[in-house]
Amino acid sequence: MLNIRISISAVLLLSAALGGCAPQKPLLYQWQGYQSNVNSYFRGDKLSLDAQTKLAEEDLAKIKAAGGLVPPGYNAHLGLLYGQQGQLDQFVQQVKAEKAQYPESETFMDFLLRNFKK
Repeated sequence: MLNIRISISAVLLLSAALGGCAPQKPLLYQWQGYQSNVNSYFRGDKLSLDAQTKLAEEDLAKIKAAGGLVPPGYNAHLGLLYGQQGQLDQFVQQVKAEKAQYPESETFMDFLLRNFKK
């Protein structure tokens, strides 16, 4: 009887240990530093717009290089950073990229394209 309990305990312990080694499901989106970049933008006291733009560009390049999905709002945020620096061509390009990737954002992206003022 003792051998059966030890065997059952060993099997359960081994199952629990191996269950923790299961591969993790990959995230749907690759966020990189997006959250901290948006935080910097809204706080306005951490990084300049230029520094935020460079970080966002670098993260976007990493996401694309890894074959990951760009999260919703990423291109729009990058576009707004460009727009506030007077780079309107890049603003339009990023907002259109957001609209193409996330068609449900079309109404708001069209609003931004019509009404954005530096």
